[in-house]
Order: sequence, then C-alpha cells, then structure tokens
Amino acid sequence: MNEPTVSLDLPALLDRYSYRYPSYLIDTVTDHTVGSRVVAIKSVTVNEEFFQGHFPGTPLMPGVLMIEALAQAAALLLNASDVPGTSRVWLRGVNNAKFRRQVVPGDQLRLEVQLARVRSRLAKVRATAFVDDQPVAEADLLLGIEKGAAFIDPRAVVHPEARIGAGTTIGPYCTIGREVVIGERCQIGASVVIDGWTEIGDDTRIFPMASIGMAPQDLKYKGERTRLTIGRRNTFREFVTVNRGTHGGGGATAIGDGNLFMAYAHVAHDCHVGNATIFGNGATLGGHVTVEDFATVSAYSGVHPFCRVGRHAYVGGYSVVTKDALPFGKSVGNRARTYGLNTIGLVRRGFSTDTIDQLKRAYRYLLQSKLNASRALVQIEQDPRLTSPEVRYLVDFIRGSQRGVILRRPARRAEGPVADE
Repeated sequence: MNEPTVSLDLPALLDRYSYRYPSYLIDTVTDHTVGSRVVAIKSVTVNEEFFQGHFPGTPLMPGVLMIEALAQAAALLLNASDVPGTSRVWLRGVNNAKFRRQVVPGDQLRLEVQLARVRSRLAKVRATAFVDDQPVAEADLLLGIEKGAAFIDPRAVVHPEARIGAGTTIGPYCTIGREVVIGERCQIGASVVIDGWTEIGDDTRIFPMASIGMAPQDLKYKGERTRLTIGRRNTFREFVTVNRGTHGGGGATAIGDGNLFMAYAHVAHDCHVGNATIFGNGATLGGHVTVEDFATVSAYSGVHPFCRVGRHAYVGGYSVVTKDALPFGKSVGNRARTYGLNTIGLVRRGFSTDTIDQLKRAYRYLLQSKLNASRALVQIEQDPRLTSPEVRYLVDFIRGSQRGVILRRPARRAEGPVADE
C-alpha cells in the first residue's frame, strides 16, 4: 500500500535535532498538521546497521531506536512549526514508554506524533509507533527547544540600534524604533509599529496593525523622554494601541505579565496594568488608570482617567466607569453601577467557599444595608466572621480611593440581570 507523501525538507529539519542517531530513522512524511500532528514512515530493512549485533540470527529493532525514531518525528513536527527556521530540539525525557511487540526486517513503522503541550523552552508530545494497525511502541516524550537568532522579514524597517531577542519573529512592513527592546521568542505580526523608549518582555505576541509605544495623546506632552514597559507572555490583538507615559504622570506606562488585549483596545499614557487581565474588543483606558491583577474590562467599555479597577473586578460590556470599580465585583452600565459579587468568576479562579461567603457578607454591608460607606466599613472591620485577606484588601481599596468607589446599586426597573463572568 503506497502512502501519500507530504513535502517537507527532511534533512534540513532533522539536522536541527540535536544528538540524533547517525542515520535518519524517517523515510517520508504522510500527514502533517502544522503545530499539531505529524505522521511519518520508516521502512525497516534487513540492511539496517543495527541488525548486525541485535541479535545474530534473530534480528530485532532495538526499543531505544524505536524511541529515537519517534523522537525524530517529534523534532520534525516542532522544527516545521518554527517559521524563522532557527530553533533546535533535543530529547529531554521519556515517560510511560511501552513496547507491545517486536519489530523485524520487512516491517513498516508508522510513527504518529501528537503535540500535547508546548511552552517557550519545553514541549510534550504523545508518540506511538504502529506496524499495520497494531501499536508496537508508545511513549510520552519531553523535548527541549532552543530558539536561535531573531528572524526579521526583509520588508520590515528595524532601527540598527533596536535590540531584538533570540527566537523573535518580526513580520513584513513592521517599523521598530531606535530605543525599542524586544525580548526572546516574541512574535510581531505584519505592519506593527513599535517606537519610543519601549521594552517588551519574552514570549509576547503582537498581531498585525497594532501600535505600541507611540507618543501619548495628551496636549500637555511636549516630547519629553518617557517610557513604556511591557512584561512577559502578553497578547496584543489587531489594532491595539498602547501609549507611553508623560512627565507629569510619572513618565511611564507599565503592563505586567500574561494579559490579553483584544482588537482595538487602547491603553493611554501613565496607565498601570497588572497581571492576567483581559480587555475586550475596543476596551479603553483613559490616562493614569490602574487595573489590578485578574480584572476584566469587557468590550467597548471605557474607564475614566485616574480611576482604579480592583483585583478580580469585572466591568461589563459598554460600561462607563467614572469611579473606582470594586475588587471581586461586577460593575456595569453607563454610568456604571455595582451588581454584587462576581461569584462565578471567583469560583473559576479557585477561591474557597469560605472566602466567597465572607466577600458576600462584606458586599451586603456595602450594598444592602442602609449604612453609608464609612459606617459599612466599620461594621465589616468589626465583624469577627470577616477575617480573610480578601476582605481586608477590599476595605483598604475603598479607604484608599481618591475618586470614590462605585457603590450605587442598579435601579430595579431600569436594569435587568447581569450574568457573572
């Protein structure tokens, strides 16, 4: 039975597999899904060098070479997914290896490799070898990944003094300014503009047409040297705009790690964004806004300058936030009102039942009692059942507010129910 073949440069891809056995153990590739799966073929013939000593009179393919063949297929999958073509792969570990039957001359090995998980420097694959439809060997393989030099599309304009980390890809028609520093393994899509004193952390993805580090849209800005600092593993989708800081606002815009900015989101000058936040399409931060860890600002919502959005806060779509949005709560509307605790969101993030119950009780003091904010805070502090760090943080957040916090409950007739995050 003749298998269909897939066009891949096997010698070039396998030469980037470190420590490989002196001979290739892959003849052809019959199926390849980029970044997901590969199926390769190895025809085992009596002329294989390893049969001479394993074993005389009873030739068997050594199990270690079956693992080697699977590792070569895995390296093929990972290297073929590397657009710049500069990474190298090596085998770091073998787990759960099982050998089902012997492989002898005349057998044709079908090597199936499925990518299970990939991080910046480590990949895990599930690999199985078949003869006909019978599995003969299987294992979970761990492979190390070493990224090579950055790849810059020749159509991009990159200032010679810009610093680009190893393994970073810069697409066509990008413009990268003089003072830009981009970390390792970043992916910069087509027509992205990055300028100013801007530093971007490792493993960040910037999709086409985004504008990062441009001058702030503040009439008081007079061209002073200010900066933008972006952490690791952030994602900026199409047409996102992020401005650097102003002298009057501290001189810096800062973004933490692991944030997602969906298309057309905007971060203005002197904003400070924490870690693991989510910004929906078109979400907008005015200048000097602080958004704390794990907060969500949903699509087309705007946050007024100098406001804060607390940890684990949820701002619903099309909202206008003119005061500080309470941590752990749901703020929705124009102007935004508080719809209570974001219970489902907290459960998804692993908060304990006791912590959620304490936060619910604290929210009842703030929103359902007839006490004003100051007296409600006193009651929360004096309640012996409210002892969690989250409740303490909620109280400190309210006491530290400069613009005031959103405490108004929605009018029953004007507002319908709002789903949790």
